[in-house]
Amino acid sequence: MLVRHVWDKEAIMEIRVLRYFIALANERNISKAAESMHVTQPTLSRQLKELEERLETTLFIRGNREIILTESGHYLLQKAKEIIELVDRTEHNLSETSEDILGEIAIGCGETEGMRIIAKTFNKLQSKYPNIIIHLYSGNADDVAERLENGLLDFGLLIDPTDKNQYDFMELPYQDRWGILMRRDSPLAHKAVIHPSDLTDQPLLVSRQSIVDNQLSGWLGRNINQNPIVATYNLIFNAAIMVEEGLGYALCIDRLIDTSSNQTLHFAPLDPPLEANLNLVWKKNQALSPASRAFLKELRHDLTT
Repeated sequence: MLVRHVWDKEAIMEIRVLRYFIALANERNISKAAESMHVTQPTLSRQLKELEERLETTLFIRGNREIILTESGHYLLQKAKEIIELVDRTEHNLSETSEDILGEIAIGCGETEGMRIIAKTFNKLQSKYPNIIIHLYSGNADDVAERLENGLLDFGLLIDPTDKNQYDFMELPYQDRWGILMRRDSPLAHKAVIHPSDLTDQPLLVSRQSIVDNQLSGWLGRNINQNPIVATYNLIFNAAIMVEEGLGYALCIDRLIDTSSNQTLHFAPLDPPLEANLNLVWKKNQALSPASRAFLKELRHDLTT
């Protein structure tokens, strides 16, 4: 089986050789890598040398004790893992039998309580088709969109605002509400809601997604960067620890951090309300696997009953 990979020029690499390269990167030793792949050391060395010649670059350096990847080697390792993941998932999905639906469904999602809608549907789906395996990938919208584009995800769960022109999508009956996560002893903790004027000159922790910055800037009525930005975050869990330690106020979505049982943290919603719709998206004209089609059918049924 061959795949096409773009470097500075197009090069064709066998999946088998990519597996050899990943094994070497993991083991950092030619002998151990050859043993793990059940090939001889000379065979592995020859295949990897031919790979370097084909790509016209050095992928690794033999150190005194272990193999060290070059910058090009680290880049190839990242892409090789993505290629192998895609190939393995595709082969698994193509092994469907006529008696049952089986396969893998990969879904990427940001942090949202709305994930419960998807979880309930998956629960029903697996009751009908126990051989379906679900893979969850957590990341912000930029991460999920990139993996969707590269074919590493079947679906993405994205919070508005998001550009849906390149996707087929279903809007889910759920809205996330934005607010401020803060310490209970902070100056704003006594307020039931947070107004734009309350955040003037306050130190903020914000999502690193530019499209979210635009939305929050619109709510503030000024560029969000006019506030002192003390930190950016990808997912809120670690940002909440920063808030606990008094770093500042985190602009985030409600119900991601349980503040009811937390004696340190408090959440207050924004006013006027800033709410975000939730969308399940997938690439337009994408050939969906039987498992993915079954999931969409089950989800549509759940949303209309």
